[in-house]
Amino acid sequence: MIRLDPATATPTAPPTVPAWALVPGSTPSDAEAAFQAGAALGALDSLARAQASWAGAWRQRLALRCGAASMRLAGRSEDEAALRDAWYLRQAGTDPGPAGAIFGAWRQLVLVPPAASADRLEKVVDQMGLHWNGAPLAELCTEIEKLARSGRPAPFAAAAIATHVVAMRSDSELLAWWLADLVLAQNLRWPRPLPLLMAHAFGSAFRSEPGGGKRIRPREKGFERAVCLALAQAAADACRLAAELSRRAERLIAVAPKLRAKGAGDVIQRLLDDDAVLGSLSTKNLSRFAARRLFDRLQQLDAVRELSGRTTFRLFGL
Repeated sequence: MIRLDPATATPTAPPTVPAWALVPGSTPSDAEAAFQAGAALGALDSLARAQASWAGAWRQRLALRCGAASMRLAGRSEDEAALRDAWYLRQAGTDPGPAGAIFGAWRQLVLVPPAASADRLEKVVDQMGLHWNGAPLAELCTEIEKLARSGRPAPFAAAAIATHVVAMRSDSELLAWWLADLVLAQNLRWPRPLPLLMAHAFGSAFRSEPGGGKRIRPREKGFERAVCLALAQAAADACRLAAELSRRAERLIAVAPKLRAKGAGDVIQRLLDDDAVLGSLSTKNLSRFAARRLFDRLQQLDAVRELSGRTTFRLFGL
């Protein structure tokens, strides 16, 4: 029998961002943009603090989106599918490659509280291929601590750290977006960061003109306003994704009692905790062949999706 914690297994409808906080085609003032960001983050706040059964998969799916957007900034071509392959198809403990390492930085962001230390940032910049030395990283930690004590609204603190990073090194915009999400979570007192801004760095919020124009980068005019607009959009996207995964998790949990395979409970927990699970997964209670049969059964029950589109080396998720 598969048992799940009823406190987390009970489905609840995730909140949504109010429609008036997302006005397409308009050019709001700085104050209006900040108000929209506040409304959107207010809706997202309860989700960021919740311990829903599917929260791990939700955070990692957001990390995948930001990882894919990072590729463009890094001058690479990998999409979400390629990043999944780089991460999940490698042997345990092996190098995922440059693209996979950047993706790994986003995955790591969501796993621990939003605190910064020189050691942690050193690992992140190495994953991003930046290789800063110790002194600038210590300075960044000091700046993050100052922002935490400043009392600035969270969107403006996020914009400030991104600006600070790019001012230190113009080639480190990727780190700027990573830290912006960390500082946002720190200032909102979220238990874990949510990867939000990178996925919108090339979107309409960061365009100098409605429908086009040059991209607004950190340190440029209108950046704070653009961050506010991007956060409104990102929060709405995150809430929509949460609603989708909540429904899928509800279905997965509902079919759990029908599964008799030894080790099925561990597989279900992995599906709830991560973006994807390898179809040939092997655990101490489940052989690769048993895992394949289990995933086939879950597909028949419409409880999981195959994410790769392949017939071999398959990946499954909510």
